[in-house]
Amino acid sequence: AMAGAAGLKPLVAVAQVTSTPDKERNAAACAGLVREAAARGALLVFLPEGFDFIGRDTAQTLSLAEGLHGDLMGRYAQLARDCGVWLSLGGLHERGQDWETTGRIYNCHALLDPAGHLVAAYRKTHLCDVELEGRVSMRESSFTNPGSELVPPITTPVGKLGLSICYDLRFPEVSLALRRAGAEILTYPSAFTVLLRARAIESQCYVVAAAQTGQNHERRTSYGHAMVVDPWGAVVAQCREGPGLCYAEIDLEYLHRVRREIPVLSHRRPDLYGTVGLAPAP
Repeated sequence: AMAGAAGLKPLVAVAQVTSTPDKERNAAACAGLVREAAARGALLVFLPEGFDFIGRDTAQTLSLAEGLHGDLMGRYAQLARDCGVWLSLGGLHERGQDWETTGRIYNCHALLDPAGHLVAAYRKTHLCDVELEGRVSMRESSFTNPGSELVPPITTPVGKLGLSICYDLRFPEVSLALRRAGAEILTYPSAFTVLLRARAIESQCYVVAAAQTGQNHERRTSYGHAMVVDPWGAVVAQCREGPGLCYAEIDLEYLHRVRREIPVLSHRRPDLYGTVGLAPAP
């Protein structure tokens, strides 16, 4: 309805939530935000990585994980049908087809259409293994399988959507590959302000980042700052502290004007971007 009204651009809603190990509580909170966004006229609602739950440890994470055709995804499919919206489910702890043999999961970004159909599933290809001395230690690869491919952009009522997840943001090759494949909107469930703006500018896409916020459990606190960045790098919507929603109109006419005025894609020099050879020592 919002997209059809004269002079209005299609509206997206970006969620900021505090997932905990309690899956029922998380599902209720997310459903409330989706219904609120649908009532406001949003055509597509973005939920963050870990929308299903944030486990206290690896054992709990593995025990709570479900498959793409499990009960939880069935409930979100029904929610999409009830509300008549697209749902970007930014990071499901997925038990894949190899669960029985590997005992490991995937970090899966699932996209549902308003009929509740699973339109696309992207499995995170870059896993977050970081050691910040005295601060953070994370080894996602210790219990998660990396995905093996990027997913072509999906046509939605708000534009062509390219799927990524969190740490993928640090690899600009992903955003550029999705742009070359036709993406107009890139989505990175999780928020890192400076890098999000960089990805928007270099790809000339809208960038959408749903986020976790607050105390997920006694050992984890999330930063928040869910946002939408436009193709010029301007932050056009951002959540305040705590759970909630922010909204942005997606102006594809503006996006294509930016691309016409500064045609960076055609200015790229792929002939130069392979391995840079070192000059022989004198």
